[in-house]
Amino acid sequence: MANTLTNILSNNCPHCHQGKVFDEKSLIFNVGFPKMNAHCSHCNYKFEKEPGYFFGAMYMNYGITVAQSIATYVIAQQFFTERFDLRIIPIIALVIIGLASFNIRLSRLLWIYMFKNYSV
Repeated sequence: MANTLTNILSNNCPHCHQGKVFDEKSLIFNVGFPKMNAHCSHCNYKFEKEPGYFFGAMYMNYGITVAQSIATYVIAQQFFTERFDLRIIPIIALVIIGLASFNIRLSRLLWIYMFKNYSV
């Protein structure tokens, strides 16, 4: 399990663990929409199995974003005196926008790793 998590965060191919899924070197420090490789440069594993393959990754992205929003609310609430202060909303929005690029990459990698054994 720890190996799989390391490979996901390292942007490694789910099949050979040598090639990269995304063109970017780092999974965390990138801005903009991700540029995926069509195939692994090492083993030629096809990442997108069919058109619309990553629609499920959008649901994973939504779940990750909701979890981050709740965690941000719980942390930010400690710094305000009222139970729900409206000044927390911009803080949550900034966190969501700041982590959007990372979430897209992470959700696609999780989706690829979940269905890596179901080759077409």
